[in-house]
Amino acid sequence: MITLVHTGIPIVDIILTIVFLVLITYPIIGGFAWFIGVLCYTFLFNYRQKDWDEIPEEIEPFITIMVPAHNEEIVIETTIEYLMTKINYVHYEVLVTDDGSTDSTPEILARLQEKYENLRVLRIEKNKGKAHAFNIGLGFAKGKLILSNDADTVPEPDCLNRYVNYFLRSDSTNISAITANMDVLNRSKLIAKSQTVEFSSIVGIIKRTQIGVLGSIYAYSGANTIYRKDALIDVGLFRQDRATEDISIAWDHQMDGWLSLFAPQIMFFMEVPESLKMLYRQRKRWAKGGTEVWLTNFKKIIFHPFRNIGHTVMFVDQTFSIVWSFFFWISSVIFIFTLGRFLITGNGERIYHMLTMALLFVCFEMISGTIQLIASLIVDDRGRKIKYLFFAPLYMVFYWIMNALTIVTTFVPAVKTILGLGSGTWKSPERKGTINTNSDSNKK
Repeated sequence: MITLVHTGIPIVDIILTIVFLVLITYPIIGGFAWFIGVLCYTFLFNYRQKDWDEIPEEIEPFITIMVPAHNEEIVIETTIEYLMTKINYVHYEVLVTDDGSTDSTPEILARLQEKYENLRVLRIEKNKGKAHAFNIGLGFAKGKLILSNDADTVPEPDCLNRYVNYFLRSDSTNISAITANMDVLNRSKLIAKSQTVEFSSIVGIIKRTQIGVLGSIYAYSGANTIYRKDALIDVGLFRQDRATEDISIAWDHQMDGWLSLFAPQIMFFMEVPESLKMLYRQRKRWAKGGTEVWLTNFKKIIFHPFRNIGHTVMFVDQTFSIVWSFFFWISSVIFIFTLGRFLITGNGERIYHMLTMALLFVCFEMISGTIQLIASLIVDDRGRKIKYLFFAPLYMVFYWIMNALTIVTTFVPAVKTILGLGSGTWKSPERKGTINTNSDSNKK
Protein backbone atom coordinates (compact mmCIF):
# COMPACT_ATOMS: atom_id res chain seq x y z
CA MET A 1 0.00 0.00 0.00
CA ILE A 2 1.31 3.45 -0.91
CA THR A 3 1.34 5.60 2.22
CA LEU A 4 1.01 9.37 2.26
CA VAL A 5 2.27 9.68 5.84
CA HIS A 6 5.78 8.58 6.84
CA THR A 7 6.53 8.10 10.54
CA GLY A 8 8.93 5.17 10.16
CA ILE A 9 6.38 2.74 11.64
CA PRO A 10 4.58 0.89 8.78
CA ILE A 11 1.31 0.11 10.61
CA VAL A 12 1.03 3.69 11.89
CA ASP A 13 1.72 5.00 8.37
CA ILE A 14 -1.10 2.85 6.95
CA ILE A 15 -3.60 3.88 9.63
CA LEU A 16 -2.77 7.58 9.32
CA THR A 17 -2.95 7.38 5.52
CA ILE A 18 -6.43 5.82 5.70
CA VAL A 19 -7.59 8.46 8.18
CA PHE A 20 -6.13 11.20 5.97
CA LEU A 21 -7.91 9.88 2.87
CA VAL A 22 -11.22 9.57 4.75
CA LEU A 23 -10.89 13.16 6.01
CA ILE A 24 -10.07 14.43 2.52
CA THR A 25 -13.08 12.69 1.00
CA TYR A 26 -15.49 12.99 3.97
CA PRO A 27 -17.92 15.41 2.27
CA ILE A 28 -17.93 13.22 -0.86
CA ILE A 29 -18.46 10.00 1.11
CA GLY A 30 -21.18 11.72 3.12
CA GLY A 31 -23.07 12.81 0.01
CA PHE A 32 -23.14 9.29 -1.44
CA ALA A 33 -23.94 7.74 1.97
CA TRP A 34 -27.03 9.91 2.46
CA PHE A 35 -28.09 9.15 -1.13
CA ILE A 36 -27.90 5.41 -0.44
CA GLY A 37 -29.70 5.98 2.85
CA VAL A 38 -32.71 7.62 1.23
CA LEU A 39 -32.94 4.68 -1.19
CA CYS A 40 -32.99 2.31 1.81
CA TYR A 41 -35.74 4.36 3.42
CA THR A 42 -37.80 4.50 0.23
CA PHE A 43 -37.60 0.82 -0.69
CA LEU A 44 -36.67 -1.14 2.47
CA PHE A 45 -37.99 0.65 5.57
CA ASN A 46 -41.24 -0.89 6.83
CA TYR A 47 -42.08 1.32 9.82
CA ARG A 48 -43.85 3.95 7.75
CA GLN A 49 -47.35 5.30 8.16
CA LYS A 50 -48.92 4.78 4.75
CA ASP A 51 -52.59 5.27 5.60
CA TRP A 52 -54.24 7.84 7.85
CA ASP A 53 -57.32 6.94 9.88
CA GLU A 54 -59.74 9.58 11.10
CA ILE A 55 -59.68 9.45 14.90
CA PRO A 56 -63.24 9.57 16.30
CA GLU A 57 -63.69 12.47 18.70
CA GLU A 58 -64.74 10.18 21.56
CA ILE A 59 -61.39 8.32 21.55
CA GLU A 60 -59.07 11.24 20.81
CA PRO A 61 -56.22 11.25 23.34
CA PHE A 62 -55.87 14.63 25.00
CA ILE A 63 -52.84 16.58 23.72
CA THR A 64 -51.03 19.55 25.20
CA ILE A 65 -49.46 21.88 22.64
CA MET A 66 -46.66 23.54 24.57
CA VAL A 67 -45.29 26.84 23.26
CA PRO A 68 -42.18 28.09 25.09
CA ALA A 69 -41.90 31.84 24.53
CA HIS A 70 -39.36 34.51 25.35
CA ASN A 71 -39.92 38.02 23.91
CA GLU A 72 -42.09 36.82 21.01
CA GLU A 73 -44.39 39.85 20.63
CA ILE A 74 -44.02 39.87 16.83
CA VAL A 75 -45.26 36.32 16.21
CA ILE A 76 -46.97 35.00 19.34
CA GLU A 77 -50.47 36.26 18.57
CA THR A 78 -50.62 34.91 15.01
CA THR A 79 -49.21 31.58 16.18
CA ILE A 80 -51.76 31.22 18.98
CA GLU A 81 -54.61 32.28 16.69
CA TYR A 82 -53.56 29.61 14.20
CA LEU A 83 -53.27 26.90 16.85
CA MET A 84 -56.69 27.83 18.24
CA THR A 85 -58.62 28.08 14.99
CA LYS A 86 -56.93 25.98 12.31
CA ILE A 87 -56.12 22.67 14.01
CA ASN A 88 -58.52 19.88 13.04
CA TYR A 89 -58.71 18.25 16.47
CA VAL A 90 -61.00 18.62 19.48
CA HIS A 91 -59.32 17.41 22.67
CA TYR A 92 -56.29 19.63 23.07
CA GLU A 93 -55.02 22.64 24.96
CA VAL A 94 -52.33 25.21 24.26
CA LEU A 95 -49.98 25.86 27.15
CA VAL A 96 -47.64 28.84 26.72
CA THR A 97 -44.65 28.95 29.06
CA ASP A 98 -43.70 32.62 29.10
CA ASP A 99 -40.03 32.46 29.98
CA GLY A 100 -39.37 35.85 31.51
CA SER A 101 -40.48 37.95 28.55
CA THR A 102 -39.75 41.66 28.95
CA ASP A 103 -41.63 42.89 25.87
CA SER A 104 -45.40 42.94 25.33
CA THR A 105 -45.70 39.15 25.12
CA PRO A 106 -47.43 38.86 28.57
CA GLU A 107 -50.05 41.47 27.65
CA ILE A 108 -50.79 39.76 24.33
CA LEU A 109 -51.18 36.39 26.04
CA ALA A 110 -53.47 37.86 28.73
CA ARG A 111 -55.74 39.25 26.04
CA LEU A 112 -55.80 35.94 24.16
CA GLN A 113 -56.64 34.03 27.33
CA GLU A 114 -59.87 35.96 27.61
CA LYS A 115 -60.74 34.84 24.09
CA TYR A 116 -59.87 31.12 24.27
CA GLU A 117 -60.81 28.79 27.13
CA ASN A 118 -58.28 26.12 26.22
CA LEU A 119 -55.35 28.56 26.26
CA ARG A 120 -53.30 28.47 29.44
CA VAL A 121 -50.28 30.63 30.26
CA LEU A 122 -47.56 29.84 32.75
CA ARG A 123 -45.40 32.82 33.66
CA ILE A 124 -41.77 32.14 34.63
CA GLU A 125 -40.28 35.31 36.08
CA LYS A 126 -36.63 34.69 35.18
CA ASN A 127 -35.43 33.54 31.78
CA LYS A 128 -33.63 30.22 32.27
CA GLY A 129 -33.94 28.74 28.81
CA LYS A 130 -36.29 26.71 26.63
CA ALA A 131 -35.51 23.38 28.31
CA HIS A 132 -36.22 24.83 31.76
CA ALA A 133 -39.48 26.38 30.53
CA PHE A 134 -40.53 23.09 28.94
CA ASN A 135 -39.70 21.08 32.05
CA ILE A 136 -41.70 23.45 34.26
CA GLY A 137 -44.61 23.42 31.83
CA LEU A 138 -44.64 19.63 31.77
CA GLY A 139 -45.76 19.59 35.40
CA PHE A 140 -48.86 21.59 34.43
CA ALA A 141 -49.64 19.85 31.13
CA LYS A 142 -52.89 17.87 31.06
CA GLY A 143 -52.03 15.74 28.03
CA LYS A 144 -50.15 12.45 28.00
CA LEU A 145 -48.90 13.50 24.57
CA ILE A 146 -46.99 16.80 24.45
CA LEU A 147 -46.46 18.66 21.19
CA SER A 148 -43.53 21.04 21.37
CA ASN A 149 -44.29 24.00 19.11
CA ASP A 150 -42.03 27.04 18.75
CA ALA A 151 -43.54 30.53 18.82
CA ASP A 152 -42.66 31.12 15.14
CA THR A 153 -43.94 27.75 13.96
CA VAL A 154 -47.26 26.43 12.69
CA PRO A 155 -48.05 22.80 11.84
CA GLU A 156 -50.41 21.66 9.12
CA PRO A 157 -54.08 21.57 10.25
CA ASP A 158 -54.27 17.74 10.38
CA CYS A 159 -51.01 17.34 12.34
CA LEU A 160 -52.49 16.11 15.63
CA ASN A 161 -54.69 13.51 13.95
CA ARG A 162 -51.70 12.24 11.98
CA TYR A 163 -49.42 12.17 15.01
CA VAL A 164 -52.01 10.15 16.93
CA ASN A 165 -52.11 7.60 14.10
CA TYR A 166 -48.57 6.61 15.02
CA PHE A 167 -49.36 6.22 18.71
CA LEU A 168 -52.45 4.06 18.06
CA ARG A 169 -50.49 1.42 16.17
CA SER A 170 -50.14 -1.99 17.81
CA ASP A 171 -46.34 -1.66 17.73
CA SER A 172 -46.23 1.86 19.20
CA THR A 173 -45.76 1.19 22.91
CA ASN A 174 -42.04 2.00 22.76
CA ILE A 175 -42.32 5.22 20.71
CA SER A 176 -40.91 8.15 22.67
CA ALA A 177 -41.34 10.91 20.11
CA ILE A 178 -42.24 11.68 16.52
CA THR A 179 -40.76 14.64 14.73
CA ALA A 180 -42.37 16.24 11.69
CA ASN A 181 -40.98 17.48 8.39
CA MET A 182 -39.69 21.05 8.42
CA ASP A 183 -40.49 23.61 5.74
CA VAL A 184 -39.77 27.31 5.33
CA LEU A 185 -42.37 30.08 5.67
CA ASN A 186 -40.32 33.12 4.67
CA ARG A 187 -38.93 32.51 1.18
CA SER A 188 -38.58 36.09 0.02
CA LYS A 189 -34.77 36.14 0.18
CA LEU A 190 -32.20 33.92 -1.50
CA ILE A 191 -30.71 32.73 1.79
CA ALA A 192 -34.13 31.56 3.02
CA LYS A 193 -34.88 29.75 -0.26
CA SER A 194 -31.52 28.02 0.03
CA GLN A 195 -32.49 26.73 3.46
CA THR A 196 -35.58 25.18 1.87
CA VAL A 197 -33.16 23.06 -0.14
CA GLU A 198 -31.04 22.36 2.92
CA PHE A 199 -33.92 21.11 5.06
CA SER A 200 -34.71 18.57 2.33
CA SER A 201 -31.20 17.59 1.30
CA ILE A 202 -29.60 17.62 4.75
CA VAL A 203 -32.15 17.49 7.56
CA GLY A 204 -34.77 15.43 5.72
CA ILE A 205 -32.42 12.98 4.05
CA ILE A 206 -30.41 12.41 7.25
CA LYS A 207 -33.55 11.59 9.22
CA ARG A 208 -34.77 9.26 6.48
CA THR A 209 -31.38 7.52 6.44
CA GLN A 210 -31.30 7.18 10.21
CA ILE A 211 -34.69 5.48 10.45
CA GLY A 212 -34.27 3.58 7.17
CA VAL A 213 -30.85 2.14 8.00
CA LEU A 214 -30.49 2.46 11.79
CA GLY A 215 -34.15 2.13 12.76
CA SER A 216 -34.47 5.38 14.72
CA ILE A 217 -33.58 9.08 14.58
CA TYR A 218 -30.95 10.84 16.67
CA ALA A 219 -32.14 14.44 16.48
CA TYR A 220 -35.60 15.90 16.85
CA SER A 221 -36.83 19.09 15.23
CA GLY A 222 -37.54 20.92 18.45
CA ALA A 223 -39.79 23.40 16.64
CA ASN A 224 -42.46 20.71 16.20
CA THR A 225 -42.10 17.29 17.84
CA ILE A 226 -44.68 15.31 19.76
CA TYR A 227 -43.45 13.49 22.86
CA ARG A 228 -44.88 10.74 24.99
CA LYS A 229 -44.99 12.34 28.43
CA ASP A 230 -43.85 9.14 30.13
CA ALA A 231 -40.80 8.99 27.85
CA LEU A 232 -39.77 12.52 28.86
CA ILE A 233 -40.09 11.66 32.54
CA ASP A 234 -38.27 8.35 32.04
CA VAL A 235 -35.04 10.06 30.90
CA GLY A 236 -35.20 12.83 33.49
CA LEU A 237 -36.76 15.50 31.23
CA PHE A 238 -34.71 17.92 29.12
CA ARG A 239 -31.12 18.75 30.03
CA GLN A 240 -31.36 22.41 31.00
CA ASP A 241 -27.74 23.40 30.34
CA ARG A 242 -27.62 22.16 26.74
CA ALA A 243 -27.55 24.40 23.66
CA THR A 244 -29.95 22.09 21.79
CA GLU A 245 -32.34 20.35 24.14
CA ASP A 246 -33.99 18.50 21.22
CA ILE A 247 -30.79 16.77 20.04
CA SER A 248 -29.78 15.98 23.60
CA ILE A 249 -33.04 14.31 24.61
CA ALA A 250 -33.18 12.39 21.31
CA TRP A 251 -29.90 10.73 22.26
CA ASP A 252 -31.10 10.21 25.84
CA HIS A 253 -34.13 8.38 24.46
CA GLN A 254 -31.99 6.23 22.16
CA MET A 255 -29.52 5.35 24.91
CA ASP A 256 -32.44 4.36 27.13
CA GLY A 257 -33.99 2.04 24.53
CA TRP A 258 -36.87 4.20 23.27
CA LEU A 259 -37.89 4.40 19.61
CA SER A 260 -38.04 7.78 17.86
CA LEU A 261 -39.51 8.31 14.40
CA PHE A 262 -39.47 10.85 11.59
CA ALA A 263 -42.84 11.57 9.96
CA PRO A 264 -42.03 13.18 6.59
CA GLN A 265 -45.71 13.42 5.62
CA ILE A 266 -46.52 15.65 8.60
CA MET A 267 -45.43 19.17 7.69
CA PHE A 268 -44.74 22.18 9.86
CA PHE A 269 -43.69 25.64 8.76
CA MET A 270 -41.30 28.01 10.47
CA GLU A 271 -39.39 31.21 9.94
CA VAL A 272 -35.69 30.81 9.14
CA PRO A 273 -32.84 33.33 9.43
CA GLU A 274 -32.69 35.82 6.57
CA SER A 275 -29.22 37.19 7.24
CA LEU A 276 -25.82 35.52 7.45
CA LYS A 277 -25.40 36.86 10.98
CA MET A 278 -28.60 35.23 12.23
CA LEU A 279 -27.92 32.03 10.29
CA TYR A 280 -24.43 31.80 11.77
CA ARG A 281 -25.77 32.33 15.30
CA GLN A 282 -28.37 29.60 14.79
CA ARG A 283 -25.80 27.15 13.41
CA LYS A 284 -23.39 27.88 16.25
CA ARG A 285 -26.08 26.73 18.67
CA TRP A 286 -26.74 23.61 16.60
CA ALA A 287 -23.03 22.80 16.35
CA LYS A 288 -22.46 23.32 20.06
CA GLY A 289 -25.40 21.07 20.87
CA GLY A 290 -24.09 18.33 18.60
CA THR A 291 -20.66 18.44 20.21
CA GLU A 292 -22.22 18.38 23.68
CA VAL A 293 -24.09 15.20 22.77
CA TRP A 294 -20.86 13.70 21.39
CA LEU A 295 -19.00 14.48 24.62
CA THR A 296 -21.88 13.31 26.83
CA ASN A 297 -22.05 9.88 25.22
CA PHE A 298 -18.32 9.44 24.54
CA LYS A 299 -17.59 6.94 27.32
CA LYS A 300 -20.82 5.01 26.81
CA ILE A 301 -20.02 4.35 23.15
CA ILE A 302 -16.28 3.80 23.52
CA PHE A 303 -16.65 1.20 26.27
CA HIS A 304 -19.70 -0.53 24.73
CA PRO A 305 -19.41 -0.09 20.95
CA PHE A 306 -21.36 -3.23 20.07
CA ARG A 307 -24.24 -2.80 22.47
CA ASN A 308 -26.13 -0.88 19.79
CA ILE A 309 -24.59 -0.54 16.33
CA GLY A 310 -26.86 2.39 15.44
CA HIS A 311 -25.51 4.44 18.35
CA THR A 312 -21.95 3.62 17.34
CA VAL A 313 -22.48 4.49 13.67
CA MET A 314 -23.93 7.89 14.56
CA PHE A 315 -21.13 8.49 17.05
CA VAL A 316 -18.46 7.65 14.46
CA ASP A 317 -20.12 9.99 11.95
CA GLN A 318 -20.19 12.82 14.49
CA THR A 319 -16.55 12.11 15.34
CA PHE A 320 -15.50 12.46 11.72
CA SER A 321 -17.61 15.61 11.41
CA ILE A 322 -15.78 17.23 14.32
CA VAL A 323 -12.32 16.04 13.27
CA TRP A 324 -12.96 17.02 9.65
CA SER A 325 -13.93 20.54 10.70
CA PHE A 326 -10.57 21.09 12.39
CA PHE A 327 -8.81 19.33 9.51
CA PHE A 328 -10.54 21.58 6.97
CA TRP A 329 -9.40 24.83 8.55
CA ILE A 330 -5.89 23.63 9.34
CA SER A 331 -5.39 22.27 5.82
CA SER A 332 -6.91 25.45 4.33
CA VAL A 333 -4.39 27.60 6.20
CA ILE A 334 -1.54 25.33 5.06
CA PHE A 335 -2.86 25.41 1.49
CA ILE A 336 -3.03 29.22 1.39
CA PHE A 337 0.39 29.59 3.02
CA THR A 338 1.98 27.08 0.60
CA LEU A 339 0.29 28.64 -2.42
CA GLY A 340 1.53 32.06 -1.35
CA ARG A 341 5.08 30.75 -1.00
CA PHE A 342 4.99 29.29 -4.52
CA LEU A 343 3.60 32.55 -5.88
CA ILE A 344 6.50 34.44 -4.32
CA THR A 345 9.09 31.99 -5.68
CA GLY A 346 7.39 31.79 -9.08
CA ASN A 347 6.95 28.01 -9.00
CA GLY A 348 4.21 27.81 -11.63
CA GLU A 349 4.23 24.01 -11.88
CA ARG A 350 3.43 23.52 -8.19
CA ILE A 351 0.78 26.25 -8.31
CA TYR A 352 -0.88 24.53 -11.27
CA HIS A 353 -0.74 21.18 -9.46
CA MET A 354 -2.26 22.57 -6.25
CA LEU A 355 -5.09 24.40 -7.99
CA THR A 356 -5.86 21.38 -10.20
CA MET A 357 -6.12 19.04 -7.21
CA ALA A 358 -8.28 21.52 -5.31
CA LEU A 359 -10.61 21.95 -8.30
CA LEU A 360 -10.82 18.18 -8.76
CA PHE A 361 -11.82 17.73 -5.14
CA VAL A 362 -14.48 20.46 -5.40
CA CYS A 363 -15.89 18.86 -8.57
CA PHE A 364 -16.26 15.46 -6.89
CA GLU A 365 -17.90 17.09 -3.89
CA MET A 366 -20.32 18.96 -6.15
CA ILE A 367 -21.21 15.76 -8.02
CA SER A 368 -21.94 13.77 -4.85
CA GLY A 369 -23.80 16.70 -3.32
CA THR A 370 -25.92 17.19 -6.43
CA ILE A 371 -26.87 13.51 -6.52
CA GLN A 372 -27.84 13.70 -2.86
CA LEU A 373 -29.73 16.92 -3.49
CA ILE A 374 -31.77 15.68 -6.44
CA ALA A 375 -32.72 12.46 -4.65
CA SER A 376 -33.83 14.30 -1.53
CA LEU A 377 -35.89 16.89 -3.41
CA ILE A 378 -37.69 14.15 -5.34
CA VAL A 379 -38.72 12.19 -2.23
CA ASP A 380 -39.51 15.18 0.00
CA ASP A 381 -43.06 16.56 -0.09
CA ARG A 382 -43.84 14.50 -3.22
CA GLY A 383 -41.30 16.35 -5.34
CA ARG A 384 -42.83 19.81 -4.86
CA LYS A 385 -39.48 21.33 -3.89
CA ILE A 386 -37.56 20.29 -7.01
CA LYS A 387 -37.94 23.86 -8.29
CA TYR A 388 -35.56 25.00 -5.54
CA LEU A 389 -32.70 23.04 -7.13
CA PHE A 390 -31.71 26.38 -8.66
CA PHE A 391 -30.59 27.56 -5.22
CA ALA A 392 -28.31 24.57 -4.68
CA PRO A 393 -25.02 26.40 -5.42
CA LEU A 394 -25.48 28.73 -2.45
CA TYR A 395 -26.27 25.78 -0.23
CA MET A 396 -23.24 23.85 -1.51
CA VAL A 397 -20.88 26.73 -0.84
CA PHE A 398 -22.11 27.76 2.58
CA TYR A 399 -23.25 24.57 4.31
CA TRP A 400 -19.93 22.75 4.61
CA ILE A 401 -17.91 25.90 5.33
CA MET A 402 -20.34 27.20 7.95
CA ASN A 403 -20.68 23.75 9.51
CA ALA A 404 -16.91 23.47 9.85
CA LEU A 405 -16.59 26.99 11.22
CA THR A 406 -19.32 26.61 13.85
CA ILE A 407 -18.01 23.27 15.12
CA VAL A 408 -14.51 24.67 15.60
CA THR A 409 -15.65 27.91 17.26
CA THR A 410 -18.05 26.17 19.67
CA PHE A 411 -15.90 23.20 20.65
CA VAL A 412 -14.40 24.80 23.77
CA PRO A 413 -17.78 26.21 24.96
CA ALA A 414 -19.25 22.70 24.51
CA VAL A 415 -16.49 21.24 26.67
CA LYS A 416 -17.23 23.87 29.33
CA THR A 417 -20.89 22.86 29.31
CA ILE A 418 -20.00 19.21 29.93
CA LEU A 419 -17.80 20.38 32.82
CA GLY A 420 -20.83 22.06 34.38
CA LEU A 421 -20.25 25.61 33.17
CA GLY A 422 -22.98 25.75 30.51
CA SER A 423 -26.20 27.74 30.35
CA GLY A 424 -29.48 27.06 28.57
CA THR A 425 -30.73 30.65 28.54
CA TRP A 426 -31.94 31.89 25.19
CA LYS A 427 -32.49 34.94 23.09
CA SER A 428 -35.19 34.81 20.44
CA PRO A 429 -33.98 35.34 16.87
CA GLU A 430 -35.22 38.23 14.80
CA ARG A 431 -38.80 37.59 13.71
CA LYS A 432 -40.56 38.82 10.59
CA GLY A 433 -44.09 37.67 11.41
CA THR A 434 -44.76 35.72 8.19
CA ILE A 435 -47.33 33.31 9.63
CA ASN A 436 -50.67 33.52 7.81
CA THR A 437 -53.64 32.52 9.97
CA ASN A 438 -56.18 33.24 7.26
CA SER A 439 -55.17 30.24 5.18
CA ASP A 440 -56.32 26.67 5.74
CA SER A 441 -52.86 25.46 4.85
CA ASN A 442 -49.44 26.99 4.90
CA LYS A 443 -48.04 24.81 2.20
CA LYS A 444 -46.23 26.70 -0.52
